[in-house]
Amino acid sequence: MRLSAPIFHLKRLAKRLSRDRGIPLNRALDHIAKQEGFSSWSLLAARSPVHRTSSELLARLSPGDLVLLGARPGHGKTMMALELIAEAVKTGRAGVFFTLEYNKEEALDRFRSVGGNPGALNENFQIDASDAISADYVVDRLKPASRGTIAVIDYLQVLDQNRTKPEISIQVSSLKSFAAKSGVIIVFISQIDRSFELTPKPLPELADVRLPNPLDLALFDKACFLKDGKSRIDMLH
Repeated sequence: MRLSAPIFHLKRLAKRLSRDRGIPLNRALDHIAKQEGFSSWSLLAARSPVHRTSSELLARLSPGDLVLLGARPGHGKTMMALELIAEAVKTGRAGVFFTLEYNKEEALDRFRSVGGNPGALNENFQIDASDAISADYVVDRLKPASRGTIAVIDYLQVLDQNRTKPEISIQVSSLKSFAAKSGVIIVFISQIDRSFELTPKPLPELADVRLPNPLDLALFDKACFLKDGKSRIDMLH
């Protein structure tokens, strides 16, 4: 069945519907899916390139990897990060979503929207929306985590906004060291600079990552970039 619009555009319509009607995002997504001829959003999303990319990326990840997931706003980077966790949880692995963007209920709503099982909360899946999130905080929370756990940080640039916290380069280096020792996989959702929109490139690349302060992107082992339903996975090491 052919969709009336790209999936990233349908997600925008669902977010607008959620705001306008004051309903949970997962309900708004299901409403849009039914208009497209699917009984639920999870069935619609299963045919999306981003869904396939999350499965492909998960298969390529190794314990201890530091991963960058970048896109401009509205192109599905948060949804894909949560799909990555949902796929990991389905295989019996653990996932933690650290967010400085959403409260816990909003994050859980988005987890449901990608087919995640809310019943996994506090078992294999955890959401942490503390304002105290920093490298030291993440390391402390992940000390008990098993090897291969997927930890998503939403998002890279927000770690750099609180001047009471260490510089972004120090924080990412600390998390790199922890990942290597523990075998936890850490995925950073990342903003892409606005200047990318002025280029003819079909997808962003490392040079397009928005960096208010210096950060050695060679710290990352893998990167995944999204735009308009298209994606690319880069193996950096």
